[in-house]
Amino acid sequence: MSSEPSRRLDGKVALVTGSGGGIGKQYALLLARHGARVVVNDIGLRAGASAEAVAKEIRAAGGEAVASTQSATWDGAEELVATAGDAYGQLDILINNATFTRLGDLWDYPEEDWDSTLAVNLKGYFAMIRYAAPRLAAQGGGVIVNVSSASGLGHASHTAYGTAKEGVIGLTRSVARELGHFGIRCNAVRPMAAGQSAGEFVKRAARWSALVKGTMSPRIYALQQQLLHTPERLSTDKAAPLVAWLCTDAAGNVNGQTFELHGDTVTRLSEPEPVRSMSHEGGWDLDLLDRWAPENLVDGLQNRFLLEGIEGLPSITR
Repeated sequence: MSSEPSRRLDGKVALVTGSGGGIGKQYALLLARHGARVVVNDIGLRAGASAEAVAKEIRAAGGEAVASTQSATWDGAEELVATAGDAYGQLDILINNATFTRLGDLWDYPEEDWDSTLAVNLKGYFAMIRYAAPRLAAQGGGVIVNVSSASGLGHASHTAYGTAKEGVIGLTRSVARELGHFGIRCNAVRPMAAGQSAGEFVKRAARWSALVKGTMSPRIYALQQQLLHTPERLSTDKAAPLVAWLCTDAAGNVNGQTFELHGDTVTRLSEPEPVRSMSHEGGWDLDLLDRWAPENLVDGLQNRFLLEGIEGLPSITR
């Protein structure tokens, strides 16, 4: 670790959920390179994911790390936060990165998959923050980074995942406002990266290209097309520098913000803003809306999701 030219996180303790592999591993490794002592957390259900293996890698490079296989859910959050205190006596950084989802048509989607997806991606994030917040506040401040996804902008077959990940944005904004006066900062990132190899991603995305063009949000589809043509940009380590930077003093004035990462580009996203509005004294009825909405409220809108003429669409009929 001593070869790192700047150790911006010396003396800090970071807890990274879902960091036994993939993009979470890159977060943990980079935080450690900058001097943080890291609690590497992963339940190990993904192929090749191992909290202990990542912790060993950090220690072999001269850093400090402990492994935890505790679930980052409501049932395990308190114990997981306590792990950092037991190991290092403090907690300064929480990276909520653990994730789970199963894809499927919404009319066939099982309740247990919906519950599991929200339990990990949204309820679990809140639980981790709930138990970390008193410790961070008692120490005079800290940093929380929540990992969201571009799927929250609208993504067919990802209904549960997109719902949870967009909920993470609302959670981030609320936490930033509630905990900001305790010196706790909370931001979100939407990394456009792939845990699988670039080749697998390209094959899968190309197979679904015609369908997802209509059902993805335009922004997600445009980003995916960029990545299809530049698959080398899918490297999971491209998102780690921003996440680590948000944990440093250099980002001390950044709170309640959302950042999108795709390839070599980092974008700060705006909060939702009004597009069009209209007002009528005394309120509205349907006849008034018929008269005024087409020109003043929904001018130019079209239903882009009809997908007419596309082959191989799933059927909702039984």
